[in-house]
Amino acid sequence: MLTPPDLERVIGLTGGNIFHGAMGLDSLFLMRPAKGWSNYKTPLQGLYLCGSGAHPGGGVMGAPGRNAARLALQDIRERT
Repeated sequence: MLTPPDLERVIGLTGGNIFHGAMGLDSLFLMRPAKGWSNYKTPLQGLYLCGSGAHPGGGVMGAPGRNAARLALQDIRERT
């Protein structure tokens, strides 16, 4: 078993948090990972957030990646 300090020291995981930040009330839903960034798009065209730090959070479900991929495909269709 590795503790959060072990995870930070051994593999460089900031704060030892596998969810790329605590999932507290201040960082859920429209505030994850930060206000204005919960829709997976970034200010850079074609760059999407899809890691554990994106809504709805991490774990092994892969939902942020699926959601970001769907949005990327939608954006591609709209441009063509």
